[in-house]
Amino acid sequence: MPTSIVLLLCWLALACLSLGTVMLGQGTVILLLAAAKAWLITDGFMELRHGPQRWRWLLLSWALVLAALVGLGLHLRG
Repeated sequence: MPTSIVLLLCWLALACLSLGTVMLGQGTVILLLAAAKAWLITDGFMELRHGPQRWRWLLLSWALVLAALVGLGLHLRG
């Protein structure tokens, strides 16, 4: 698949996920959508799916850890 098509599909998916974030507006769902957007940006726009695996997993892990910490903070806040 040509790179321009992949980038266009990633952009469309990010737009749909952003709309879903606005429409749903619940804490847990927003965090899951944010993690999905981080995955799309890492693999799609940054093209780390073809790059060093260490960087790919580091960026994907960072997004998941950040989402988990924010979720924990929201849970503890009540």
